[in-house]
Amino acid sequence: MKKRGQKGYKVQLTEQANQEKEPDFQALQQSLGALDKRMQHIATQMERTQIAEYVDLLNRPFKLMWRNLLAGTARGVGIAIGFTFFAATIVYVLQILGALNLPIIGDYIADIVRIVQMQLDVKSY
Repeated sequence: MKKRGQKGYKVQLTEQANQEKEPDFQALQQSLGALDKRMQHIATQMERTQIAEYVDLLNRPFKLMWRNLLAGTARGVGIAIGFTFFAATIVYVLQILGALNLPIIGDYIADIVRIVQMQLDVKSY
């Protein structure tokens, strides 16, 4: 066995230290590679969710209000048109059923159709 003061002992310690650091370096490199893959995956997901556009909207409140105003107006117009179409279809079906002269249902439907037609004649926009 060599003593501490000898040159070969220092070389042996240096080689042992390098051998111990090498597996640590490889493990660190693998760990960083896995971390890089995970960060790339997170970045891709954030791009897919369009978080940048959302943050941009939050930083510009007037743009956000304008978009919400347009969306609300479109929603309101869509509901009005849809309800008009639905009501017209119901009135049309009731007129057809009223024309069939069904005993009890026919009188009830005829009254409903008459009331709706009176309301349409009275209120002309």
